[in-house]
Amino acid sequence: LVGPSGAGKTTIVQLLLRFHEPAEGAITVDGAPLARVPRASIRSVTGTVLQQPFLYSKRLRDNIVAGMEAGAADDARIAAAAGTACIHEAILAFPEGYATMVGEKGLTLSGGQRQRVAIARALVREPRLLILDDALSAVDAHTEASILAALRARAARQTRIIVTHRLSAVVDADLILVIDGGRVIQRGTHAELAQQPGLYRTLWEIQHLSDAELEALDA
Repeated sequence: LVGPSGAGKTTIVQLLLRFHEPAEGAITVDGAPLARVPRASIRSVTGTVLQQPFLYSKRLRDNIVAGMEAGAADDARIAAAAGTACIHEAILAFPEGYATMVGEKGLTLSGGQRQRVAIARALVREPRLLILDDALSAVDAHTEASILAALRARAARQTRIIVTHRLSAVVDADLILVIDGGRVIQRGTHAELAQQPGLYRTLWEIQHLSDAELEALDA
């Protein structure tokens, strides 16, 4: 899901998780109305990562397994989730490793580290549906690409919904929905949308030009 701020992207996520009910129309999953599925059932198979994730004032390991039953995830599973989220090596670099205490709301970590810990927390549950709601905004482009590549290699039976302003995060998506003013104004793959006049191509050209300018400055 891509589009300008306030277009309605996060509202769609909230409707999927049944934080709100649609005023009209219906959402269906495999042909069944979502309204008939218990909220707890939906959320039990969904991993959601927000732009500003909440971390507890606990050990990093405890933050990653938060909400899971004791013993549900062993060290190997936790490390695998952290590796996919590109945070495993950073955690090992801390003197206490996974036993490192996180400050209140994760303030002892950088914004990118908080997001990656939250992604690891979602992945360790092995959800059937993974929602990243602008959850890569604080990481650099190289780390973003590494996380997305690892997700593609890891998940065999997982649906992923990525809400983002960075179009680089969705170039390999099976379907891109362009949202504006609460409506889907374009849909298709990156290759299709980049060739069509419209908001997506405009945003892509702006971001692509900005990236090229930054690379020129770095050179």
